[in-house]
Amino acid sequence: MRFLRTLHLYLGCLFAPILIFFAVSGSWQLFNWHESTKDHSYTAPRALAILSDIHKDAHIPPTPHRKPTPLRYFLFAAAVGLVTTTVLGVIMAYRFSQRPLVATISLLTGIVIPAACIWIYG
Repeated sequence: MRFLRTLHLYLGCLFAPILIFFAVSGSWQLFNWHESTKDHSYTAPRALAILSDIHKDAHIPPTPHRKPTPLRYFLFAAAVGLVTTTVLGVIMAYRFSQRPLVATISLLTGIVIPAACIWIYG
């Protein structure tokens, strides 16, 4: 179990910066702050547009959209790392928790809320 905790720690630290970047850049994309309006009533800041390209297309302008780049490989590794650390976190939540029912309720809530939104609005 100590190995899992250590692996979780190091993977989390390695991928935390890029995951925070994706969370922040994804949040402004929810409100389309990265896109200028057609009627020019809003002009997106250039930084938001460029960072959104990295988020959406996994490339840094002006690199080609489909070319495999070191950034793409790192982002793929970050995705694998996120899944791995999340699974490890769930395992540790059950192994070290005094109240596994709270972990179960949290997990189920995290499934039910998005599923209900998709079902209702989809």
